[in-house]
Formats: sequence, C-alpha cells, structure tokens
Amino acid sequence: MSTEFPASHRDLLDAKFATLATLGKDGGPQLTEVWFLFEDGELKVSLNDSRLKTKNLVARPQCSLFILDLENPFRYLDVRGTARIEPDDDYAFADRVGARYGADLRDHDGPGVKRVVLTIEPTNVFAVDMGA
Repeated sequence: MSTEFPASHRDLLDAKFATLATLGKDGGPQLTEVWFLFEDGELKVSLNDSRLKTKNLVARPQCSLFILDLENPFRYLDVRGTARIEPDDDYAFADRVGARYGADLRDHDGPGVKRVVLTIEPTNVFAVDMGA
C-alpha cells in the first residue's frame, strides 16, 4: 500500500471540501465535513479544540480524510493515517485556511477556545476511479 499522492488524483488535493473520519469513544466512526489545505506535501485541517472530532483524535489518533471528486463521484482519494495535533495559538494556520475559504475562523470559536492544526500522517492512500 502506498502513502504517496498519485499524479492521477493530485487535483483532488485542491478540492474545497473533504470528509474527516475519526473514532469515537465507543469505537464507532464520527464523520465531519471539513475545510483543508494541502501544504508542503501534507494534508492539514484547522480544528477548534472544543469539538468532538478534536477530542476523538487526541484520544485515538487514527483517522481518514475522504475527498470526493464532485464532478465525477466515481473518483475519490481516501487518505488514512495518524493524526498529529499541534497548537495554533496565534491562528497563523487558521488564517491561511480562512483566506482560502473567505472566512474568519475566529467567528466559529467561543471564549476560551483554541485552534489546533491537524496534520494527517498517511499510512495508506487509496486513489480510486471506478469510472475508468
């Protein structure tokens, strides 16, 4: 199994949305649509530290980021891996995400909430095209 992003699906790394799958405390999946950036060869997501998905990742770092080709839903990229969580206290990464999406992520954070950067360290990358 590969951890490389194949050229055939690299365009999906510029997609606007992806589905982040985390594992809940009961072992079941928890899915959330997220904004993301592909930076320096890595998939990254800005998360609010009070959210369930963040708590799930801290407790159980296994995750998946699923990127569907909205033009051709038979084609997708599924990146499975381990979460690396780092503080984003100065909102440097959150501001880059916000710039891409025309939003200020501070608007989604309540008092006392902090931002973190989720970087997915791939263990498997599945590039699928069932229409080919």
